[in-house]
Amino acid sequence: MTTLFIKNMVCNRCIMVVQNELAKFSLDLKGIRLGEVILDEEPTVDDKTKLEKALIALGFELIDDKKSRVIEQIKNIIIDLVHHHNNDAKANLSDVLSSQLHHDYNYLSNLFSEVEGTTIEKYFIAQKIEKVKELLVYDELSLSEIAFRLNYSSVAYLSNQFKKVTGLTPSYFKQIREDKRKPLDKV
Repeated sequence: MTTLFIKNMVCNRCIMVVQNELAKFSLDLKGIRLGEVILDEEPTVDDKTKLEKALIALGFELIDDKKSRVIEQIKNIIIDLVHHHNNDAKANLSDVLSSQLHHDYNYLSNLFSEVEGTTIEKYFIAQKIEKVKELLVYDELSLSEIAFRLNYSSVAYLSNQFKKVTGLTPSYFKQIREDKRKPLDKV
């Protein structure tokens, strides 16, 4: 068995697209998840080159070097935690990353900052703010419910962080999003 690491896989739709692309190459797929594809055997150099070109056309990229793989794994864990598990884990992010990647958090943090030019914490906050935006647009939860779901200590803390990142308050963001929407009878 061999594992291919793929950059920019961030959602279930990405998994489906990559899976469909792999099927075109008749590669024996054993498993797939965000950022990783497990194949029964190593693809030929020709198949790998063709697959890489096809993936690039779809916005993905095969990752060969170890540092890039670790960075992509960090991103995928954070994305999965925030967007797919409603940030259920009450555990500290550093503990989650260290235990899942089997590396000291200081190593992961330094590597991420060196390669990405930002900290793991800032990336995590950016993902949480994107989730807040999504939940505000859906208009199904109150701000206090969103704060609770994403493990913010208070609505005030969420609002301050949201404004710091976006320049807007959550209520103003929601208002300008609603102003752009037309009622169904006006479409």
